Amino acid sequence: QLQLVESGGGLVQAGDSLSLSCAASGRAFRSFGTYALGWFRQVPGKEREFVALILSDDMKTYYADSVKGRFTIARDNARGTGYLQMNSLRPEDTAVYYCTMDWDINRLRATGSKYWGQGTQVTVSS
Repeated sequence: QLQLVESGGGLVQAGDSLSLSCAASGRAFRSFGTYALGWFRQVPGKEREFVALILSDDMKTYYADSVKGRFTIARDNARGTGYLQMNSLRPEDTAVYYCTMDWDINRLRATGSKYWGQGTQVTVSS
């Protein structure tokens, strides 16, 4: 039973934009408003990489240096949905993007959360 579902991935050219969504359902939806939300990405043969994080209460955001200034994370607690707006995309942004949520930020950053989506592929051509 999928409780987080990502969407919005696709094939774009360098410099283009994409907007990803992460929709929570079931138990994840009931916890969504009190959990931090994160986005990670992964390419074959490499570990899952932190991209961005947004807290549930004060909406404070954190970004990986590689995406700072280009990506924006947001959330709508009432809808149980998270977002990742990606601008000025680069070929090195190509990866499967995953969303995750947890009340423990350290565990989330360590990819230890039990809530993960199935991922959405983002491919950026040069």
